[in-house]
Amino acid sequence: MLWGGKSQAVAVTVTALLLNRGQACLHEHQFHRATVKRQDTPPTALTPDERIIVESISNTSISEWSYYYTHGYHIAGTNRTMAQWTADRWSENGWNSSLVAYDVFLNYPVSKSLSLTYANGSQFQPSLKEAILAEDDTTSYPNRVPTFHGYSATGNASAEFVYIGRGQQVDFDRLVQLGVPLEGKIALARYGGPFRGLKVKNAQEHGMVGVVIFTDTADDGDVTEANGYAPYPEGPARNPSAVQRGSVQFLSTYPGDPTTPGYPSKEDSTRTNPDSVLPRIPSIPISYVDAIPLLAALDGHGTDGAQVNRTNWVGALNVTYSTGPAPGTTISLSNLMNETYTPIWNTIGIINGTNADETIVIGNHRDAWIVGGAADPNSGSAIVVEMAKAFGKLLAQGWKPARNIVLGSWDGEEYGLLGSTEWVEEYIPWLNGTAVSYLNIDVGASGAFPFIDATPELHAIATETMKKVLWMDTNRNMYDVWYEYAGGNFGVLGSGSDYTAFVHNGIGSIDMSANPGEGDPIYHYHSNFDSYHWMSTYGDPGFLAHKYMAQYLSLLAYNLATPARIQFDVPNWATQMDSYYDDLIAIISSTSKTLNTTALRRALDEFALRAQEVQALDDQAVATNDPALTTLVNHKYRDFQRAFVSQGGLPNREFYKNLIFAPGLDTGYAPTTFPGITEAFNDGNLTLAAEFVQKTANAILAAANIIKT
Repeated sequence: MLWGGKSQAVAVTVTALLLNRGQACLHEHQFHRATVKRQDTPPTALTPDERIIVESISNTSISEWSYYYTHGYHIAGTNRTMAQWTADRWSENGWNSSLVAYDVFLNYPVSKSLSLTYANGSQFQPSLKEAILAEDDTTSYPNRVPTFHGYSATGNASAEFVYIGRGQQVDFDRLVQLGVPLEGKIALARYGGPFRGLKVKNAQEHGMVGVVIFTDTADDGDVTEANGYAPYPEGPARNPSAVQRGSVQFLSTYPGDPTTPGYPSKEDSTRTNPDSVLPRIPSIPISYVDAIPLLAALDGHGTDGAQVNRTNWVGALNVTYSTGPAPGTTISLSNLMNETYTPIWNTIGIINGTNADETIVIGNHRDAWIVGGAADPNSGSAIVVEMAKAFGKLLAQGWKPARNIVLGSWDGEEYGLLGSTEWVEEYIPWLNGTAVSYLNIDVGASGAFPFIDATPELHAIATETMKKVLWMDTNRNMYDVWYEYAGGNFGVLGSGSDYTAFVHNGIGSIDMSANPGEGDPIYHYHSNFDSYHWMSTYGDPGFLAHKYMAQYLSLLAYNLATPARIQFDVPNWATQMDSYYDDLIAIISSTSKTLNTTALRRALDEFALRAQEVQALDDQAVATNDPALTTLVNHKYRDFQRAFVSQGGLPNREFYKNLIFAPGLDTGYAPTTFPGITEAFNDGNLTLAAEFVQKTANAILAAANIIKT
């Protein structure tokens, strides 16, 4: 009944559903700049509405929003005042806004300790604290957040320790091959590569009793103290005391509240044991300065790092990166966490469209591991407030979109995408019936170079929108800078931000950011130094990248929500899936194993044929200006990705249901294409791989049937 009516009557009901019922961050970014010849493309002319949007966006007001968000404590479950402030700003600009609460399992740090004891009995005590800087006010706040891992286990451990590289399964395979003892040892791991929680998971599964994770300056390129750059706050290099906080939930199994997998977390919800996604051993993050003595204590013991011969095993610190253990040299660590069930608050804002059965969702998370969070996530938060203001200007002039627009300011992202996942789980029946696209902006700006991951139907409109944005007060448009930086390539969506629950319910998504380029100041990810002072001095002086990312997000949202026709490029799905298929064949061909992929190939060919048909139908709808035909095509565009969702999910992780791409089981962030097939094949389970060849082919055929004309 709710979805069967027409126009305004149902649109009002949509608002009531999302707002009144509601009254009752993760991502380790690694950026690589492409080497592409510079080009200059003339900017695309703006329509009058688009010009209102562009001219409404101010870097001055974005700086004000950023200052607000980065000067208050807003770790997950502690930021209701900030959630309400966000709702108030949206409401001032014509959005129907309110808070939606969920009751989730979280833990918070109480105390921790770490010491290194050498074989001769002498000790080294790491500080485990970040420096207080006179230049950076929030680093001295009395309520500044200590360094810790969210969802880390409470526990004590004292043992010899082993350096495990980046802690991926292949690193452990190499350690086992070398005969390095693991059981009963403490792991010393370098950040980078897989999601930090998977480093802990892999260590736990190898019988290790604790984990210490450090940042290595090898990830900073040339901008290091060793290369003569002054550290923050005097210069652009990493402050030596910087520590990366973060969640250690096993993200590639499932995100969201670990005690309510697959259903929303309310006060009276049934709770399940979270052991499948939370560690049972303690972990602590440390700075590179604190890591050097630990690594140096292993020099000359075990296998030298060069002989380990693993990618990204050896970093840039003045040590050998030997495996250890060093006989008689031990680490003692203690970690005490306060476990609790507590509310988190999503802010939801709505503009009703004329087509109640089509919805665009736009989201950014609000919680941070620190008082600051100027880049992660509050560059995105400030951008979304500014976007709401720009749309308010259109609303004041009588504009009404064709599609509902929903804004989400998510809480609890950093612990494991909690706010967005619980919201999707609560509203999935409505989302299945109406959602067209989800637009995500997390680290909206930590530098000046745009980078975009997106599902294939959005590549064309994302590209065309870039051509409408002049970039960073230059005569170059965003498209040219993106093309030079990213090589003209869109990334595939894995996980690590709030698009995840949408993608794995068959809702096409885009994730956008502006990042540092080669030689730019180091972004202090999840550190106290991701602050307003760092951002205004080094990350984005003048908040220009914020401004132009706000223009981009707003123009993209406007052009997805306003026209009668949904502007998708479905044939690009056929093109991209062909490339995924080529990658799969390359993996198979690189081994002596065989796998029959004929069913998948035939399904891809069928989809390509139907994609051309629906494009022709779309062209006919445009040429004839036929509203009924436009609606027919729109609904095919809205619905076809639902078919890529397998109700049983991927093996041993049923949350991840998208059979076309998913975060790798041992990466957590980076995507794996045709994941059911690829991961089973790589594991040597050819029976399961063949089963997923057929499942994936069936899903693609079902999508082809939806777009069939």
